[in-house]
Amino acid sequence: MEFFRFRRDIPFMRYTLALNVISFLTFLAAVFFIFHRGLHLSIEFTGGTVVEVAYSQPADLERTRQAVETLGFGEVQVQNFGTSRDVMIRLPIREGEKQDQVASRVFDVLCTAESGSVATKEYTTPQGEQVSRPSCTTAAGAEPLKLSRTELVGPSVGAELARDGALALGFTVLGIMMYLAFRFEWKFAVAGVIANLHDVVIILGFFAFFQWEFSLAVLAAVLAVLGYSVNESVVIFDRIRETFRRMRKMTTTQVIDHAITSTTSRTIITHGSTQMMVLSMLFFGGPTLHYFAMALTIGILFGIYSSIFVAAGIAMWLGVKREDLVKAGAKENDPNDPNAGAVV
Repeated sequence: MEFFRFRRDIPFMRYTLALNVISFLTFLAAVFFIFHRGLHLSIEFTGGTVVEVAYSQPADLERTRQAVETLGFGEVQVQNFGTSRDVMIRLPIREGEKQDQVASRVFDVLCTAESGSVATKEYTTPQGEQVSRPSCTTAAGAEPLKLSRTELVGPSVGAELARDGALALGFTVLGIMMYLAFRFEWKFAVAGVIANLHDVVIILGFFAFFQWEFSLAVLAAVLAVLGYSVNESVVIFDRIRETFRRMRKMTTTQVIDHAITSTTSRTIITHGSTQMMVLSMLFFGGPTLHYFAMALTIGILFGIYSSIFVAAGIAMWLGVKREDLVKAGAKENDPNDPNAGAVV
């Protein structure tokens, strides 16, 4: 499916050197900010207190967030889980305060926001154990919310998550490199991995520079960008291989320009439709999905750029040629073959 087709090939490779110099400088700036400022890690990685409350009516997350922020805990996470009435609140660790004290202060301020007052309620568990818990009651005798549970996420758990996340990122990069080397040629594998690492470092650089919160959701977005970006590179690489087979008189530069130009319509359709969905999460998904969508947006935009100029450019500089991709004596593809071309 194509909305339009270019009559002449766009000379993408003519601007590769200048754009890759800019990419290199941007990459260095991202690395500098990552090491100089560091990532603003969420409490999944640093540890903190989790408070779960159950409302009698669908919860107003914005009002809940504003109420918790008055306590001055800094960066807090407020989100639904399970149903629209169940709310999970994550707070960073604060020196000198115990978990039960933090949970009590949070429940007090939430109860006040619902025009209620806190009292201690005692009840007997099915096992016959006497337990007391805070209860929120309004003047009319209603109970607008209940404290479901509290939990402390220790720093050791956060360190384990950070280590597992780094391992997931490393194995993903290794798998991509092996896949490209097996399907195409080692020059494409090197070019594709450099382009993918370029995208990842740029995303992390944005989060380090602006000190946006880096959470497990953002890590998931980074891993998604790796797969998304390599898909674009594979489409271009596949079209380069087919063009080498069909256009035997073209130079390597002309082949790459033709391959990228012929996939431009597909790129606009695919990335445009994906970006519309991501923008809907960015603007209407609330704080929970905001940074997830932000990471995807940066990854999509730089993924297009890196697949065209970084991956294809590096493959060209590494000296990829027809003999690398077309075996001697192999039957050339018919130019009229409808199955010839990039695999989408």
